[in-house]
Amino acid sequence: MKNISSKDAPSAIGPYSPGIIHNGMLFLSGQLGIDPRSGVLVSDDTALQTEQVMKNMKALLNEAGFNFNNVVKTTIFLQSMDDFKIVNEIYARYFGDHKPARSTVQVARLPLGAKVEIESISMVQ
Repeated sequence: MKNISSKDAPSAIGPYSPGIIHNGMLFLSGQLGIDPRSGVLVSDDTALQTEQVMKNMKALLNEAGFNFNNVVKTTIFLQSMDDFKIVNEIYARYFGDHKPARSTVQVARLPLGAKVEIESISMVQ
């Protein structure tokens, strides 16, 4: 197993790794819309948080030698399903024609009061 982190993605906010590679698979912990330089959420705006989540995922994927085409499963956690459409639009831009399996759930609360969190599983192609 190998821990994955990137200077272009925020550090973990708890006792866990941002990512782990094991047996050709990359498991990314849930990413929040945290700016990696300041360590705080980029905004209260769901769209801006989602954009940052995707940038953070991209940085970790790249650090591990992966990209969005390697992602086979994501889970999206939303504070409100009212944000489903805007999160989908931003998510779709990053994945393009590649459509990994996905679950989306509304949760009571996310760390730091975030509006969106996304975790993923990727495989070497």
